Amino acid sequence: MTDVDDLLQKTSRTFAVTIPMLPSPTRQQVGLAYLLFRIIDTFEDATHWPPVQRSEMIEAFTRLLDARDPEAVRLFSERCLIDPPVQHAGYLDLLREMPFVVRKLEELPPDAREILCHHVKRSGTGMAQIVSRCDDGGRLSLSTLQDLRDYCYIVAGIVGEMLTELFLLGRPQLSGVSEHLRQRAHLFGEGLQLVNILKDRDADAREGRIYLPSDTERAQVMALARADLRSASDYTLALQEQGAERGIVIFNALLVRLALGTLAALRDQRPSGKLSRVEVYSIVSAVLRDVDNGQPVFPIAGSGADLPATA
Repeated sequence: MTDVDDLLQKTSRTFAVTIPMLPSPTRQQVGLAYLLFRIIDTFEDATHWPPVQRSEMIEAFTRLLDARDPEAVRLFSERCLIDPPVQHAGYLDLLREMPFVVRKLEELPPDAREILCHHVKRSGTGMAQIVSRCDDGGRLSLSTLQDLRDYCYIVAGIVGEMLTELFLLGRPQLSGVSEHLRQRAHLFGEGLQLVNILKDRDADAREGRIYLPSDTERAQVMALARADLRSASDYTLALQEQGAERGIVIFNALLVRLALGTLAALRDQRPSGKLSRVEVYSIVSAVLRDVDNGQPVFPIAGSGADLPATA
């Protein structure tokens, strides 16, 4: 039997760990949001499709979110599988289960559904524009650091903004930090995306995606990622200090600490910048320990302490 958690396990290593930490109903909302973004990401990265087809499929899927037509979703899903965009088995399972995902979206309360649809469509529009910049061979190269930051906003900054609205939804106790969170939301997403781009640079290049501009030093991108993760830590501390539920604090703290650990591995030139299972377990344990002991999950700004490199 298909469920959201099963699809998360098949499509994401990190979010399959972090999303289950969230309290209900935010857990269900964020799980569905991840799957919706993963669908349009799969179209954006569709190595088996020409750029025009990738853009068309992204735009077609975002229109389905407004149409609310189960039969149209079923036919669209079948169309994707007749001419698969990628070989990744988990992503193909997700495309097969697209009718289930859209049905679960329809079951959300209207305010949560509107947040998800609004931000997925914003990101989809931007992704389609990015794909249109590919050359005839389907290769994409970003030219400047600003191009890179614009790309990160479209694919991850918007996600940060969406998550922030979901965290604020139905939580009046967070109203005092709402603007603090909103100001940092896109930087949170940018930081995570920059770490992924640095980690996956070689694999992306083999598939025709050059995200790191030739005129920008790798160290500069790493410094930007670390600055963004400082903003992400401030974001998470604000949630913790304002009394957000345990699971929301853990979710955000884990994303930042895992990204910091990966950044440290990249700095040390570890192959692929991957963290071991032991390291991931250590980071998860440290976050749980800090939250349950009432300790700040990151050093307080101005304390003189730097962000932890790993756990």
